[in-house]
Amino acid sequence: MLNVFTLDNGRLKGGLFQEEIESPEALAQSQPVWVDLENPSSEEKGWIRDRFGLTIPENIVDDDLEESARFYEEDNGELHIRSDFLIDDDEAPRNVRVAFILYNKVLFSVHNEDLPVFRLLRLRARRIPALIEDAKDVLLKLYDADAEYSADALESIYDSLEKISASVLKKDVNDAEAGEVLAAIAREEDLNGRIRRNVMDTRRAVSFMMRSRMLNAEQFEESRQILRDIDSLDSHTAFLFDKINFLMDATVGFININQNKIIKIFSVASVALLPPTLIASIYGMNFKHMPELEAEWGYPFAIALMVASVAAPFIYFRRKGWLR
Repeated sequence: MLNVFTLDNGRLKGGLFQEEIESPEALAQSQPVWVDLENPSSEEKGWIRDRFGLTIPENIVDDDLEESARFYEEDNGELHIRSDFLIDDDEAPRNVRVAFILYNKVLFSVHNEDLPVFRLLRLRARRIPALIEDAKDVLLKLYDADAEYSADALESIYDSLEKISASVLKKDVNDAEAGEVLAAIAREEDLNGRIRRNVMDTRRAVSFMMRSRMLNAEQFEESRQILRDIDSLDSHTAFLFDKINFLMDATVGFININQNKIIKIFSVASVALLPPTLIASIYGMNFKHMPELEAEWGYPFAIALMVASVAAPFIYFRRKGWLR
């Protein structure tokens, strides 16, 4: 899918206008500041090549791209930037790679999935006049929205961990509940790690734009503000990692307690059965004078002795509090 975004007379009057392009003729009539390609076909890439003289490689959003090739400039003036954007999906949070190309004052973005950050920018651009003036503004606003989206995702982790804390710390946890808690904690840990990776990638991209001297004074100051916002998120991600580790240890501790209760039952039973086993072994020996054969009280005495030997350890364990 190919969408073009244009500015009305150089300014945003009432928002950023979006138009889905379905033919090369429609693309030829547009004067875009931003061309967004979502999972583009070879035909749509051909339209871009014919209209703008820009060749988009087939593997431009390849996940195996070398780190050294994430930011570079071609001899013809093409500025290439590869960035990861977060999708906070309830089932499978993930980072999606986006390839940006700045060429002839037009920003081209290529990605395989629809991104919440892109929708957020389009919504803001429709509501806020004069938000964007050129293609570099579009890229900066995307990174700004990405930092804010990451902050919202961190807030959702805080809310989720509060619910997990209530279930772990305020009542006894059985093994089934502990399994559900561990799954929820693992999901939040994965999301927190992806947020940390996402803000690190955004920091690198914004720093590259600042070092390349492609920004004017106002855009440079905006980039510095984006970096400050990203730095403020680092302490939150570090705190959440610590909280996640604490909840993980507490949950595993409850599982160990439940297992120890089971092991304690077997330990007490095995210790209590040792004395009667010894007595039965002695009485079962083949010696000359056996009281159970010579006296009527022999067998009852042996049985009573074995019962007493079982009761004695239980009484001792109970007084020590080991049976609670």
